[in-house]
Amino acid sequence: MAEFTFELNDDQKQVRDWLHGFAKDVIRPAASEWDEREETPWPIIQEAAKVGIYSLDFYAQQFFDPTGLGIPMTMEELFWGDAGIALSIVGTGLAAVGVLANGTEEQIGTWIPQMYGDPGDVKVAAFCSSEPDAGSDVAAMRTRAVYDRAKDEWVLNGTKTWATNGGIANVHVVVAVVDPELGSKGHASFIVPPGTPGLSQGQKFKKHGIRASHTAEVVLEDVRVPGSCLLGGKEKLDERLARAREKARAGGERVKNAAMATFEASRPAVGAMAVGTARAAYEVALDYARTRVQFGRPIIDNQGVAFQLADMRTQIDAARLLVWRASWMATAGKPFTSAEGSMSKLYASEVAKKVTAQAVQILGGNGFTREYPVERMHRDSAIYTIFEGTSEVQRLVIARTLSGMPIR
Repeated sequence: MAEFTFELNDDQKQVRDWLHGFAKDVIRPAASEWDEREETPWPIIQEAAKVGIYSLDFYAQQFFDPTGLGIPMTMEELFWGDAGIALSIVGTGLAAVGVLANGTEEQIGTWIPQMYGDPGDVKVAAFCSSEPDAGSDVAAMRTRAVYDRAKDEWVLNGTKTWATNGGIANVHVVVAVVDPELGSKGHASFIVPPGTPGLSQGQKFKKHGIRASHTAEVVLEDVRVPGSCLLGGKEKLDERLARAREKARAGGERVKNAAMATFEASRPAVGAMAVGTARAAYEVALDYARTRVQFGRPIIDNQGVAFQLADMRTQIDAARLLVWRASWMATAGKPFTSAEGSMSKLYASEVAKKVTAQAVQILGGNGFTREYPVERMHRDSAIYTIFEGTSEVQRLVIARTLSGMPIR
């Protein structure tokens, strides 16, 4: 395992610069258009596929970077370009992480390539966990999966919401209840293959930010999937449920469920997305402050502006370091004994909201218009404190981890 370092190696720097160039030359010029259209930017995804950014091979290389910094570096650069388009490019990754975290080697090899397609025919995937009455409260999940032993099939019924790529995905990964008596411990994840009858798109949401990313409900009506589509397999599920029942009777330790395993793996990556958006807004504000003249001098000559910029940069760097620490720990197999993954996501997402708001303020009236990108960045930043666990949930996780108490 590589030692932790603050310095990217030459290969990482080369990848970072390549990603930055794509974000600068391809994503940024298209950002305003796709934000206004509120549609999936298929041409940009296809361009990313052509150059190798939107591909299983690229994300596998970054995921298995021995330093742990490949994924956060990728997220920061793409989201520096634009959060909505970047989420359209990387949104498939959450479904892929769901398979990696819970699936067998055969399932990983079978389904993840189908999530991406190929440069001539790009596909996307969706991870479906949240429900109208069950977001951060995963124990309230109602979508059911019932095993039909005679046919070796699982029958799924329910409605998922806030699903990135929901309904337009080639492959859907669905978290469902298999044992209601176990609460959140009685969940499992399932692959719903392309064209499976009974799966349909419900409402498509018109959002405050990240509007180039497709977000919709996914409706499951008697959706039948083969037994082989249960991630991890039936034997592993039965063993896990048996342990959960035994520990529940004994009042023992908590057993992680399928959705939370996916979210824990992805939280530092979400923090990196937030860092990218914050950095982009800071750079716009810094450039504006250097060139905007008021009362005969650039506004950066005023301490009120200069000190804001100093705080913005300090907070961005601190957020990045928390993200890098958590990412390195995860890759090194070090447990999050102080909820370091949640810390990174919490702090970076709060920094993104604060920094983008400060950028709007520094630009004044111009910052409030769509002629300048900080208005869009500020709208986009709001999502980071909400999806994949709200800031309140992150604080709850941290507090519970530190105290060892079931804080509510």
